[in-house]
Amino acid sequence: MEYVGRYQLDAVTQRKNEEIIGNDPAIRKVLQDIDKIAPFEAPVIITGESGTGKELAARIIHQRSKRSKGPFIAVNCGALPANLIQSELFGYRRGAFTGASQDKIGRIEAANQGTILLDEIGDLPLEQQVNLLRFLQEGTIDPVGTRESIPVNVRVIAATHVDLQAAVRKGRLREDLYYRLTVLHLTMPPLRERPADIEPLANYFLSKFAKEKGGRARAFSKPALQIMNGYSWPGNVRELINRVRRAVIMSDTPLITPADLGLDRRTGEREIKTLIQIRAEAERLAIRKSLGMSRNNVSEAARNLGISRIYLYRLMQKHGLMAKEGTELSLN
Repeated sequence: MEYVGRYQLDAVTQRKNEEIIGNDPAIRKVLQDIDKIAPFEAPVIITGESGTGKELAARIIHQRSKRSKGPFIAVNCGALPANLIQSELFGYRRGAFTGASQDKIGRIEAANQGTILLDEIGDLPLEQQVNLLRFLQEGTIDPVGTRESIPVNVRVIAATHVDLQAAVRKGRLREDLYYRLTVLHLTMPPLRERPADIEPLANYFLSKFAKEKGGRARAFSKPALQIMNGYSWPGNVRELINRVRRAVIMSDTPLITPADLGLDRRTGEREIKTLIQIRAEAERLAIRKSLGMSRNNVSEAARNLGISRIYLYRLMQKHGLMAKEGTELSLN
């Protein structure tokens, strides 16, 4: 049985070969975007918090593409030692360095005629970003230990949980590489933004693990369902899977309790925000975004927001968004 991280490839789904479970509007939007993205050859960037299923989405894009019969190779850029990244991605020739007793095909070449997922692309060192950019521009790779350029036909999907635009501004990601990778963009929503899917996901994995483990648990108790629906799930779907797996093992009765899940009333209480709080957060987010787009030019940001400069200045004071020490705001 082949597994994708913690997901089975043959999972019960809404559509044929679909591995993403759920019917919340947020996840339906993801599935619609995947349908649009999959047929094209352009690079894709998948963003989202850890545990939201970015690799799973990448595999679905591959499965629905013209490359579905080719290989799908996933590489976690953040997990590779810095001194091995180049040889892992591009391969090497015998004698290229001490211990290179034979030729080795790199991950990119191994994905020829298929798809490569560069997970946690934001963690790729700058010196390796140059080599990756050359591959994206020219469609060739240069294995370590040779000047021979090898043509490869690979679709690139990148994934990250970090803000790549911020990484560009801080000099951690090349701007030209950013634009090469972000032709198409898919955002995976956190589980807290798809609350209608919590119970269906929990029930699916309960059924799956109960069959595998042979435990006594067969359903969730009412308190367990209440606490799961009120929990914020900071670890997203990955956390839900782990908690359900734990509960199947730990439960001594057919009904899973909050204690079996490792949750209690305090951890399960999701903050209920007032309309005033929600409006304040929306205002703060809109102001920050507009200031960022205008490079802190208050007049331009005010025009973009459709308000006067004076009113924007008051809102900035209200939300504590005035210039901090070492920064400047332009009032032109």
